[in-house]
Parts: sequence; structure tokens; C-alpha cells
Amino acid sequence: MRYLALACDYDGTLATNGQVDATTITALERLLASGRRLLLVTGRELEDLVSVFPRLDLFDWVIAENGALLYRPSTREEKLLAGTPPQEFVAALHERDVPLSVGRVIVATFEPHETTVLEVIRDLGLELQVIFNKGAVMVLPSGVNKATGLSAALEELKLSAHNVVGVGDAENDHAFLRLCECSAAVANALPAVMDHADFVTRADHSAGARELIDEILKDDLRGLAGKLTRHYFYLGSRPSGEEVRIPPYGINLLVAGSSGGGKSTLTTSLLERFSEGGYQFCVIDPEGDYEDPDNALMLGNRHDAPSVDEVLQVLDDPARNVAVNLVGLPLEERPRFFGALISRLQDLRARTGRPHWIVVDETHHVLSAGWEPGEITLAQGFTSIVFITVHPKSVTPAVLKSVDLVIALGKDPAEMLDEFAECIAESLPASDSLESGSGQALLWQRYTCDAPFPFLPEESRGERQRHRRKYAEGDLGERSFYFRGAQGELNLRAQNLILFNQVAEGVDDATWVYHLRNGDYSRWFREVLKNQDLAAEVARIEQSEKLSPGESRAQIKGIIEQHYTLPSSAGASGSDNTR
Repeated sequence: MRYLALACDYDGTLATNGQVDATTITALERLLASGRRLLLVTGRELEDLVSVFPRLDLFDWVIAENGALLYRPSTREEKLLAGTPPQEFVAALHERDVPLSVGRVIVATFEPHETTVLEVIRDLGLELQVIFNKGAVMVLPSGVNKATGLSAALEELKLSAHNVVGVGDAENDHAFLRLCECSAAVANALPAVMDHADFVTRADHSAGARELIDEILKDDLRGLAGKLTRHYFYLGSRPSGEEVRIPPYGINLLVAGSSGGGKSTLTTSLLERFSEGGYQFCVIDPEGDYEDPDNALMLGNRHDAPSVDEVLQVLDDPARNVAVNLVGLPLEERPRFFGALISRLQDLRARTGRPHWIVVDETHHVLSAGWEPGEITLAQGFTSIVFITVHPKSVTPAVLKSVDLVIALGKDPAEMLDEFAECIAESLPASDSLESGSGQALLWQRYTCDAPFPFLPEESRGERQRHRRKYAEGDLGERSFYFRGAQGELNLRAQNLILFNQVAEGVDDATWVYHLRNGDYSRWFREVLKNQDLAAEVARIEQSEKLSPGESRAQIKGIIEQHYTLPSSAGASGSDNTR
């Protein structure tokens, strides 16, 4: 189950004219019966909410006062998430006859009094923000909104926002809807809210909320998966420049290739994407290849084996990732440990939706071709797993058949795809060419009818930093840029970007313009430095006939320095100046 909680706005969403009808209460109860959680996210003050809605017991937490106050109905516990309003601020508004409602944190009025509110904030020099809600004007401490309140409630529940659906209708709902993995707007929502929502209900107010609940209960919103492209992970780009992205949920991925072929680089880049997006992951590492992950806690080493309980303790916190090093276990015990761990991870996923991704490095060590289903049970439909191996044929076909997307790397990725297809007794779709160029991989999306295609994988952050330093200060050897001129009368070598800028400043205008008009600069940036953004910016300058040689020189130099933060008067041996 992907969506374990529904976060609802109150007025205009669950409630019509401030009231929630019996049919909507029944829909909320049906959602709870499915094992999901409910959270109420409202701009109302708690006492006001209690007076109009007696069924707060349906919700694990109420986020009141537009994110400033948490309330747990089951225990009546309250948690203030910000300080009380400044007394001088409230007094000043009373003096100016502004009608007010003052809560634990929030100060509320209505339009057109926002002008006076802003004047008082300015005059008193206060750090307060004004938030609008369909005519209501709410004043809160800076940085407090429905998203911060929802985040605090999810932390209490140990749930991730990636397992939450949010629904709302007004300006103050933008923040918490962006936080949720899937955002919905009821049909009466403001146009700006509907424009940014993943799903807009056909019905309005509470009928729209019921419609959303029905969709969740029907198929866990599987029909919307293709619309949630804002969460897709970037893998790299095709030769045409088209981006290659994969969904964040519901697929299994196989990365196959020979040693040194780029599997670790691609996987490290993917782990960075998971971490940056807030998707929790667990790496199972039979050979200790992830000795110092910068986005995960390493458990186990060559001397001490980890325990399954230790792994689960780390993953109990949605904000933490873990890499499980199995080198301390004897070879013959690693599959057994993997079986015990994967069983517990399946249970954790069923309860919390986490970890969002499981990465099984050297899959052939723990799920070998001789694996028997009785030894390790993988639940049917258990997805969001990355399997990594040298040879698909060394992995059990039961696992290979669960794979939706294959990335083949190394010396002969086409042969690797053929091997995979043979293992699962399928034929590769016809393709004009399965040849991949230098540094490229082949990708086959089994869940589409498309043929495999080549793409250039995105480098990990560490690799990018290393390459940036090399491009800026190192020696590119035979891949250096040469200023030769129209007749080949020159042979000025720029083995890095610092020297490129220096030579460009001193070369004669005719030579500079010759290479400019030929598009040689952007071609070098694109094909050698693999920096598509830099190449595109420089290409626009190359195509402009209005610039003088000096102007085009200055602009290209400036763009290079923006991308690589070169020192303004760098020597060829400058240090620690690349980003």
C-alpha cells in the first residue's frame, strides 16, 4: 500500500458551510477501516473547531491554527509549534479597531484589514507573516504554515510525506499539498490550487473529499501514478538530449554489467536522488562496497556483523537511511541473514510504507540462480527494489521475472540485455540499434512496448566534483581544445578550462570567430565536458551575429566561470576553486 494517510483541510473541503455531514463521516470511517490514518489540517482555532465538529476522534492528529498547534484527540494532548502572539501587536490592532480572533499562536481577521495588519507589522518591526484563506487573513510567526505543522504530526506518527495524500481548496493549503506525495483539490478550490494539484475531484466540498476517498480505497490511486512525474528520478539523458526518468514507486530495477562498467557510479547517483527527494532507502551490501556512504548510516564491518534489529531501529526514523554491510558474516550465512532481513522489511513496509527503496547489491550472493522460493519469500507485488549483479544468469529467474526496468552497462551492454531476456524466456523488442557509445548504457523498460535504447547515465555528485576539478584544472590530454584557426596555422592547446579562458583572451579575433561560427566551443563542452547546460548557453552566443569578438569572448568566459567558479585570474595550477 502506497498511501497510508489522508491529510484533509476542513472548511471548503471536508466541511460545507462549516459542517461535516453524516455521509462524509461514513466515508472517513471506511478509510480508517482500510488501515489508513487521518489527519486534519485547518486554519481554525482548536476551541472553534471542537464546537462545530464533534468527531475529531477520527483523526490521529489535528493540525490547527494553520500549522501552529498540534492536538491529539485520543489523549487531548496539545503541542505548540511556535510562540504566542506579541501582545504589543494585538494591542495595536485593537487600537485601530481591527476585528480579531486570537488563538494560542494565530491572530486572525478578514479582508480588507490586511493593509492595517501589514502596517502594524512594519511599524513594530516584527517578524510575522500574513497568510490568506478565501477572505480570511491569518498572522503567524515566520515559517509557520500547514506544511510545517503536518511535518511535525507525521514525525509523531513516524510516517513519511511520501505516503500521504493531501486535499484542500484555498491559498493556505498550497504548502501542505506540495509536501504530500499526491495532492488533490476539490472542485470548488481556487484556480491556483487546482492548477498545482495532481488530481481535481469532479464534485465540490465534502462530496469531492468523498470522491477522493473512494479513489484511494479502489486502487490506492494507481490510476494517478503516471501524473506524479514531479517525483520522478533523473537517470541521465538520451543521445538526443531527452531526459531519462523513472517513477519513484512500484517498479523493480535491475542494474547489470561487468566489474568496472559503471554499476557503482549509477547506483550511487540513484541513492543521491533517493536521499535528495526524502525517500528512505536500505542498501544490502554483501561485499562491503559501500564503506563510507554520505547519505546513510553504515551497519556492520569486516569484524562485526549487523543484526536485523539494529537495521530496523535505524529505519524506524523516516529521515534515516541505512547500508547493511554483510562482510562480517560467513559467505554461507549471508543468504539466511538476507532472508530474515527482507521478511522484516516487508512487515515494515506494510505498516509504514518504508523503506521506500531497497537496494540489493551483488544480488547473486543472496538470491542466486540456485535459490529456492521456500528459503526466502518475497511477497507478491513487493516492488521498489534495485537488484545489482554482474550477470543476470547468476540470479534466480524468480527475481528476474519481477524486474520492470533493466539497465545494462559495461563493455557489451547489448549482450547483457540478451542474457537477461534469455533468462526470463522473452524476446527483446526490435530495435534499430542496440549499440551504445562511450560511457553510455542501454535501458529496457519492460512495462512499456518500447525497444531498449542507449542513454548517458548521470554521474554521482562525487564523480561530478572530480570531473569538474579535472575539467577546470587538470589535463584532458588528447581531448584538449585546440585553437587552430581557419587555415590550421595555429596549434594552441587548452588542456583545461582555466587555460581555455587564458588562451581565448590572447588569441586573435579571426581565430576566435572562426571557431565561434563553427560551433566548436559548444561542441567541446557538450562532447568532452558532457555539460549540456553550458553547451546550450554557449551555442546561443555562437549563433548570435550581433556580438563583437570581444563581447562573445567576455560572455563565454563569464558563463564558464559561473558553471565552474573559476578564479578570476587563475593560473593553470589553481586549487580548491571548483565547486
